[in-house]
Amino acid sequence: MTNTPGALLGPAEIRDLAGRLGVRPTKTLGQNFVHDAGTVRKIVRAAAVRPGQRVVEVGPGLGSLTLGLLEAGASVVAIEIDPVLAAELPATVRRHAPGADLEVVLSDALDVTELPGAAPTALVANLPYNVAVPVLLTLLERFPTLESVLVMVQAEVADRVAAAPGSKVYGVPSVKAAWYARAWRSLTVSRNVFWPVPNVDSALVALERREPPATTATREQVFAVVDAAFAQRRKTLRAALSGLLGSGQVAQAVLDAAGVDPSARGETLDVGAFARIAEHVPAAVWAAPPDRAARQRRGATAGASADPGPASTGPVRA
Repeated sequence: MTNTPGALLGPAEIRDLAGRLGVRPTKTLGQNFVHDAGTVRKIVRAAAVRPGQRVVEVGPGLGSLTLGLLEAGASVVAIEIDPVLAAELPATVRRHAPGADLEVVLSDALDVTELPGAAPTALVANLPYNVAVPVLLTLLERFPTLESVLVMVQAEVADRVAAAPGSKVYGVPSVKAAWYARAWRSLTVSRNVFWPVPNVDSALVALERREPPATTATREQVFAVVDAAFAQRRKTLRAALSGLLGSGQVAQAVLDAAGVDPSARGETLDVGAFARIAEHVPAAVWAAPPDRAARQRRGATAGASADPGPASTGPVRA
């Protein structure tokens, strides 16, 4: 094990540190740790982190990526759900990057509504694969100061987030990510840079914040239409939206008013088209009593949770 200041974590130190903490990598917490310094520095370069930039990291684990971000001069706020790892991370940083600017938040990222210190302008993380899409979308919504994102996810999820309309993998994550940002797949990451070696492929997906479509509909309304449209992918929009809107006749009228072909399917529409549909949904649908609205949305979104991608065999974190 090396404690040389400035050095990033290598395979021997990862194993030694995990052993000392009694950490046995588990799929539940996504504990597959990056041990290759070259890969960490490649991720940081791809993220274009600037000295002094406030960066939020989710799931820092033992600190591989955290040290890389600090080495680039970033100010890091790290969100860690594991209390043992959260307590150890500052000590690891003191050994390798004394004086570096790090704050640790012990929490589930999905529960975080505010962060200490300056508002972050970048999200750089190896996201737990089983909650990657919810975490990504939640942070984009709650922290509008985020200008750029670079996250490691399961390769197939990266493809879905970055997919364009008409693609076979275009779906709910693609549309909802497009509400916030332009997305593209960045680098592919070898399985061999992790300990233990995961049984899924990994990739980086990059996002650049942009304004959402100009629309009178709210984000929640647009997303409700998106969920309904993809709940049953093989159905036409007229059929898919009939549950949310109450009938096929109403769905037909809404789609006609929005200038969208009722016989089309959700995977052919961009986020702007979904916003136009939401604009023409009768106000009575959005004003439905809570119990009725919940029933409608449950029917409309059944199966939507599966759309973010194929079942993950385990998340990966640095």
